[in-house]
Amino acid sequence: MRTAFNEMYDSILLPFDGSEEAREGVDHGLDLAFGCGSTVHGLYVIDLPGAPRTVYIRDDEEEMRREYHEYGEKVTGELCDRATEMGLDCESIIKTGSPAKEITDYAESEGIDAIVLGSAYRGKFRALLGSTAERVVRTSEVPVITVRQTMDG
Repeated sequence: MRTAFNEMYDSILLPFDGSEEAREGVDHGLDLAFGCGSTVHGLYVIDLPGAPRTVYIRDDEEEMRREYHEYGEKVTGELCDRATEMGLDCESIIKTGSPAKEITDYAESEGIDAIVLGSAYRGKFRALLGSTAERVVRTSEVPVITVRQTMDG
C-alpha cells in the first residue's frame, strides 16, 4: 500500500565507492528504498584531479581511468544486484569529476527525491562528516540522509 510517505521517495540516489562507510549508506538506502518501493540509482564517481601534461603520464592516466571505470562498474553492479534481489529497479551510473559536484548535479538533473550516503567517522575533535558528504549536505537542493560510520566500524 502506497502512502504519502513512500510517494515522497520515488527515486533514491546511492553514491557508492566500495568503501565501508559507503556500504553503510547503501545498506540504509536500500532499506529505505525497499520500504518506499523506490527506484535506486547507484552512482560511482571517478575522481582524477589535475590533468597531467606529459604523454607518458597521460597514457598512465588513461589506464587509470579504464581501471576506475571497471571498478565503478563492479561496485555499482553489486549495488544493483542487491537492489534487484530486493525487488527494486536500479540504474547504474558512472561519472567523472568532483564527487560532491557530480552527486548533486546528477540528483538535481534526474529529479532524484533523496540522496543517501555514508560518511566516515572522524573522531570527536574532527569534522563530523567526511568531506564529500559534508559538501553534498551543504550544496544539494535534494534532501540528503547521511549514515555516519561508527568508531568500531
